[in-house]
Amino acid sequence: MLGLAVELAAFPPLADASLAGDARASACGSTLSIGLRLDAAGRVEALGLQVRACAIGQAAAALFARDAIGQNADTILAAQTRIAQWLAGEAALPGWRDLAMLEPARAYPGRHGAILLPWQAAASALFARAVPGLTVSQHCRGG
Repeated sequence: MLGLAVELAAFPPLADASLAGDARASACGSTLSIGLRLDAAGRVEALGLQVRACAIGQAAAALFARDAIGQNADTILAAQTRIAQWLAGEAALPGWRDLAMLEPARAYPGRHGAILLPWQAAASALFARAVPGLTVSQHCRGG
C-alpha cells in the first residue's frame, strides 16, 4: 500500500486542468481533489491529484491514476459503480487494473469511502461539465 502512495508524486496538480472535482470520505475525513484535461473525444488526456487521505485512500488514488488516461466519463462512472458493489460484497472484482491490491480493505467498511475517492472526484468533475448544476450525488440518486 505504501509503495502505491509514492506513485502519487507522478500526478501533481495540473496547472492547465479544464475540469476539477473533489470528493470527501465522511467516515474518515479523507479528501481528494482532481484536475482533468480531456482530449477531443472526451477521454482523459492528463490528470493531477491532491490527496489528503490514509494509506488506503492514497493507494486507491494511485491505482486510479495508473489507468485513468484514455477513459471517458461513462467508463469512470461504471467503474465507480462496480467498485462500490464489489466493496459491498454484491459483485465480483471489477476490471480496473491492480484493484485486487485493495482486497484486504474490503473487510473494513470504514475504508470503503477512501477507496472510492478518486472515482467520485473524477465523476464530479466530468458530470459537472456534462450537466451544469447537477451534482454526482444527484445523478446517482436520479435527481
